[in-house]
Amino acid sequence: MLKFTCCDAVQQFFTPGQAQVLRGITRGFERECLRVDGAGKLAQTRHPLELGSKLTHPWITTDYSEALLEFITPPSTDPEFPLRFLRDIHRYVAPRLETETMWASSMPCALGEDKDIPIADYGKSNAARFKYVYREGLSLRYGRKMQAIAGAHYNWSLPKNFWLALQDCCGPASKGQDYVSERYFGLIRNFLRFGWLVPYLFGASPALCESFLQGQPSDLPVLVPGTRYGPYATSLRMSDLGYHNRAQANLNVSVNSLAEYTRALEAAIRTPDPYYEEIGVRDGSHWKQLSANLLQTESEFYAAIRPKRTGAERPAKGLQLRGVEYVEMRLFDLNPFIDIGIAPEQSTFADVLMLMCLFRDSPPVTSREQSENDENKRRVVNHGRQPGLHLLAHNREQAFRPLAHELFDDMQPFAEMLDAAYGGERYKSTMQMLRQRIDEPDSTPSAQMLEGVREHGGFLNYTLQLSQEHQRQLLAQGLDAQSNEKFLASVQSSWQAQSQLEAQDQDSFEDYVAQYYA
Repeated sequence: MLKFTCCDAVQQFFTPGQAQVLRGITRGFERECLRVDGAGKLAQTRHPLELGSKLTHPWITTDYSEALLEFITPPSTDPEFPLRFLRDIHRYVAPRLETETMWASSMPCALGEDKDIPIADYGKSNAARFKYVYREGLSLRYGRKMQAIAGAHYNWSLPKNFWLALQDCCGPASKGQDYVSERYFGLIRNFLRFGWLVPYLFGASPALCESFLQGQPSDLPVLVPGTRYGPYATSLRMSDLGYHNRAQANLNVSVNSLAEYTRALEAAIRTPDPYYEEIGVRDGSHWKQLSANLLQTESEFYAAIRPKRTGAERPAKGLQLRGVEYVEMRLFDLNPFIDIGIAPEQSTFADVLMLMCLFRDSPPVTSREQSENDENKRRVVNHGRQPGLHLLAHNREQAFRPLAHELFDDMQPFAEMLDAAYGGERYKSTMQMLRQRIDEPDSTPSAQMLEGVREHGGFLNYTLQLSQEHQRQLLAQGLDAQSNEKFLASVQSSWQAQSQLEAQDQDSFEDYVAQYYA
């Protein structure tokens, strides 16, 4: 049964006037994807110069690898804008890849040895070297193949007018930014409780190329030669095969308050780890990692959802000083059937889920409940479509489908709330469509991906076909002259910004790193 933190507030935002404040919700996407050659192997070429500076371009950069593109949409209150802008980025990038394509799947293409995955090079400045050394540290800590996995992140925030209306209605003890941060952390706790629904509905990585295992033993059966798969898996990307970290298992980063969260991250970037100390930080003038601590930076902490804030400070320091500005939801696999990797229903669903998580009661997460949350995610990403699947709810085994339907029941009022804000029935109809996937697991992207892999002779063959078809579609769409000029100007500006940054650098790199941790 859904319990609201403030029932009057929920009713208040159903009124036409008050619902309008939800039109101020700000959204943005980050989409990663590998560049691959015509045979489906990881590209060994440099990031194309025509795409601008990886260090300073606001929309087109790379993540870990030189071959791992990352596209970032500007934040917008228009629900349609993020995917529209993302499509424009793809239209600009596609003709500049020449014979290469953008890999359609979250799980990587054909990989050689770990050393053959090139680390992104951002230039000569201290900021650029910092990013490179951080990535080199990741490769020594976890290996490079894990960093070749791609996903989509959804950035989401509520407007100031919403928070003022909520405070007026609920009369909280805390006010201002403290109240906003508290409520965002309540949202985060509930998302960790119920986020398992995301990989079930949108997971699309049930299979992988055997080269990803690099000869290591695996419990995944062989589907066809060269392809391993989870028969009922939804998102191997989010399984222990993907973003898994030995040291982080013992970090105990609490999301019960802003103070506890930032305190844990501050401790992690300052607490030495014996294994990382054995690796060493420097070999003469060569830096192997930024530090030998549990985390090099807060960004190394992998989580399904993170509190964020814009600004120049370190993430934990910025949160301490100025509170939570938005949340970054990180559970989306790439949709391999969409040329830009993200389907419209993903953001529509996320809007509803986040609102439900915000308004629902959100008590502190105990260690037992955290173990339960982790186990539920593990079951869904590895066995989400398995008949008779059970999850844990309050330390009891309960059938997956009734739990999922109950969550959709709980989200229904918030779909109606958003429809009241924007007009029409987009949210309600999208939720009805997605709900059918609970009782029809074969309609999920993971099941459809697995069917295609079977029919087309393996993961590599099928994903390469999808990737090349997406490339043809994007080339056929083209980009209008005005948008093309905008991207050309942004590329030129990014190179100028990088040159200025490199000309300004005065401090030694050692001092630059020390200043970061100060």
